[in-house]
Amino acid sequence: LTALSLLAFTACKDTTADDGTMAADTALASSELPADTAAPEAPLDSATMAKNWEEYMTPGNMHKWMASTNGKWDAAFTFWQGPDAPPDSSSKATVDNRTILGGRYQESIYKGTVMGTSFEGKGTMGYDNAKDKFINTWIDNMGTGMMQMEGTYDSTTKTLTMTGTGVDPSTGKDVAMRQVIKTIDDKHQTLEMYDTKGGKEYKSMEIRLTKK
Repeated sequence: LTALSLLAFTACKDTTADDGTMAADTALASSELPADTAAPEAPLDSATMAKNWEEYMTPGNMHKWMASTNGKWDAAFTFWQGPDAPPDSSSKATVDNRTILGGRYQESIYKGTVMGTSFEGKGTMGYDNAKDKFINTWIDNMGTGMMQMEGTYDSTTKTLTMTGTGVDPSTGKDVAMRQVIKTIDDKHQTLEMYDTKGGKEYKSMEIRLTKK
């Protein structure tokens, strides 16, 4: 609003004319507000808020699918250090999946030997009812950062595809990563990890999982 418009608006606010001038001037001042100014949303009533929260916190079909992979698994790793690097398939681990917090999340504990080094890692998977997406975090003893990903499950191909970022320890910068978990049958899964180097995506890891 210009200084003149503000002055006019203030005058109209303080003075009431018999001929309705105040209403007209007030409308004029209001018309000078930005066109994209939206009216504030009305607050939700307590019953609606309670219903929304109940739906948000209640495990659903995706949580049931997640729980179907609970149990102990053998994991056989294959690593690629770069797009043209040869594969290394010497690493193995055991995996223990279990649901926590009333079936809302799944915790995965990995223990084994990776590239000749004692390895331990921990993943947490959840399905966010509000986002309609899976959320995954990962930490292990081969780093000090935390990988975070999110994505969706395709029931037709039985594939969970997630994207996110990890840290390149050489630069300290985030790099784009993609993870694909495919269910072969009740006792077999594959987990593929795709890294990015030089702006190019490549397959950096594959885990073949067999349920005990």
